[in-house]
Amino acid sequence: MPSSIPALLIIDMQRCMASAEAGPRNNPQAEAVITRLLAAWRAAAAPVVHVRHMSRTPGSLFWPGQSGVEFQPALAPLPQEMVFEKNVPDAFTHSGLERWLHVRGIGALLIVGVSSNNSVESTARSAGNLGFATWVAADGCFAFDKRDYAGTLRSADEVHAMAMANLDGEYATVVTSQQALAWLDVGRNA
Repeated sequence: MPSSIPALLIIDMQRCMASAEAGPRNNPQAEAVITRLLAAWRAAAAPVVHVRHMSRTPGSLFWPGQSGVEFQPALAPLPQEMVFEKNVPDAFTHSGLERWLHVRGIGALLIVGVSSNNSVESTARSAGNLGFATWVAADGCFAFDKRDYAGTLRSADEVHAMAMANLDGEYATVVTSQQALAWLDVGRNA
């Protein structure tokens, strides 16, 4: 259990990630889980950070100027919540996120979002390497079907499970949203 309430870091929950164009995915309840966590963090006046991907690749679902890059309405940031934009999977690279967290004395993160094996994994690895106490809520993340290096199609469930295995115990601790909500209750009542 974290010693203080971690900042909730919500990665790439943009409209394009809910579209059929994104491909077959796992964890269809992830948005509902993230919405519950976001509501709880807001009720506790705990720090919330939103990350939005803005691609530099024309034709990408994340290409600027199209509706897909907008936040999903249920997960849109409030005016007082911080938003960082990124152009690579890692939310720390060239974004100012690390400095923003340090200036506020935030040393712990709970990460949720998409995709498990890309932006979530990359950001969690960096967070751990940078010394942040890092947790990833597995049920608040999802992945898409992907071919492995040998060309074998792996299901979104397999991709997600491998990403969580890559992180757990090395860069982060993988938890459930229920565990995270329990920490929040303990932190508020301490």
